[in-house]
Amino acid sequence: MKSSRELQELLRSLNRKSYPAYKALRGSYQFNGYVLSIDHVQGDPFASPSHVSICVLQKDAAFPSFCMENRLTRETLADHLNRQFEQQVTHFTFRAKGSGKSGLISVSHCGQEILCRTACEVTEKEITARFFIGFPANGRTINAPELEKILFEFLPVCVQKAFYYKNLNAKALEQAIFLAEDQDYIRRYLKDHDLAAFVADGSVLPRQSGVSSKPMREAVPFSSPESLRISLDLPHKGRICGMAVKTGITLIVGGGYHGKSTLLSALELGVYNHIAGDGREYVITDESALKLRSEDGRFIKDVDISLFINDLPNKKDTRSFCTEDASGSTSQAAGIIEGMEAKSRVFLLDEDTSATNFMVRDAFMQEVIRQNKEPITPFLDRARDLYKKAGISTILVAGSSGAFFHIADTIIQMDNYHPVDITAETKSLCRKYPLSDAVPAAFCMPAAHRIMTKSALGAPTRRDYHSGRPVAGEPERLKVKVHGKSGFALGKQDVDLHYVEQLIDTEQTAALGLILKYAVEHLIDGKRTLSEIVDYISGQLHQKGLSFFSEGGHIPGGYAIPRTQEIYSCFNRYRRM
Repeated sequence: MKSSRELQELLRSLNRKSYPAYKALRGSYQFNGYVLSIDHVQGDPFASPSHVSICVLQKDAAFPSFCMENRLTRETLADHLNRQFEQQVTHFTFRAKGSGKSGLISVSHCGQEILCRTACEVTEKEITARFFIGFPANGRTINAPELEKILFEFLPVCVQKAFYYKNLNAKALEQAIFLAEDQDYIRRYLKDHDLAAFVADGSVLPRQSGVSSKPMREAVPFSSPESLRISLDLPHKGRICGMAVKTGITLIVGGGYHGKSTLLSALELGVYNHIAGDGREYVITDESALKLRSEDGRFIKDVDISLFINDLPNKKDTRSFCTEDASGSTSQAAGIIEGMEAKSRVFLLDEDTSATNFMVRDAFMQEVIRQNKEPITPFLDRARDLYKKAGISTILVAGSSGAFFHIADTIIQMDNYHPVDITAETKSLCRKYPLSDAVPAAFCMPAAHRIMTKSALGAPTRRDYHSGRPVAGEPERLKVKVHGKSGFALGKQDVDLHYVEQLIDTEQTAALGLILKYAVEHLIDGKRTLSEIVDYISGQLHQKGLSFFSEGGHIPGGYAIPRTQEIYSCFNRYRRM
């Protein structure tokens, strides 16, 4: 390892040289209290910025033992430190001048949820922060004095203020760790007491707008119905009260704009821990919960949707259903079966984003179109068996069909953002409006052992640069290009994740691209099932993080670990598999 003084001398020797000479800076350098590593140097000042990391030893950072106690506390500490680092860097980005991205200092931006990011990782021995710097240039000529400002003036200030315990707000850090431990306690409580979710009294569920996840000012605070209220004694906050959402079938109803979808949105993001001040800190949902909706036009491959759709007029096999362009009903049926394969224990649905003919068929429609002429068994007829026989609960927002009242275990009416338990009174009304006595086909667990194979397009061959002819035995190197949060391209194939609604960050999407690329190149061999592949991936993520899936074991900032459910969703939408 070289010293910071050697870096300074090398940097000065490069001044006014051609931009590629910056590549000589790659390596690690010992600064006062930390190691600076220049891991990748951009090709020119207009390209993606250079990858840089710093490493601070725990003995120097001196964080107390309660921050290092377990994986949860270390990940929470990493999130807290990344937020502090971003605040510091904001004061210095683009203070150094030059062409293109010269002077940019970029750190992963954290939202309201806490994610495990490559931007900052904490182990018992050290803290590693990864970020990006635009190496300065005038045109394509190195401007070394400006980079010297960044590395020797700006960066040391940011590191000292963000990664040393003595320079941080100790109370704020303690509160962040304690909040995470309280949230984890509630998650474990849900499992132990057959609950699907918990919403604390006083929670602020509405957001500022459709493009802001911050809490709405002057919003109506949540207040649980007395019949559904429970009390919990948290390790740090102490006693807290709120609404328990029991396992089974829960129906959320109410007039338009009264808060039905707002409650469901809070529950779907309750799979993540939230930061203090978010308003949803104590909105906790079963960590495997999956939001489902119809997706017209999505790709489906070898999914057994016979639980919901059978006897198609074209004789298409629904026990191994394939389509390049699914309808609303077939896409939603496939989503449920894929969710079962992903071991989700709770399904979240909103009638507004579901296929109407998939969800329910009223008595009049059943009179007109007889059961033997209708290939769809609606979700209404399967929801009870999904819970009784597969152990999967449903939380459903309904605004137009009263048929779901008959199967619901709990019915919550949202009245001006206040929940009211109307289960008892509604059940008495159900007797006046009986459902059709049509009997659905028997419930049979769908097959969930799909062998993963590549199509002929799945492993394109590398072509010779000059002749354009395929080179035998040499697969093409796939590249990942991320299209924001809603998807990415692997090679020439787009993976559309627009309707995977629990993806909340572009860095999760980037990680899914990295994982899928690794699976296509190393795991999908026509022998392993999808479940075996995802289980292997999940195990490696838990043990080694995302660096396992990167080339050469080097992983830059800009990635966040997705849930297992989103890994399944990604694989299921890749058309070359």
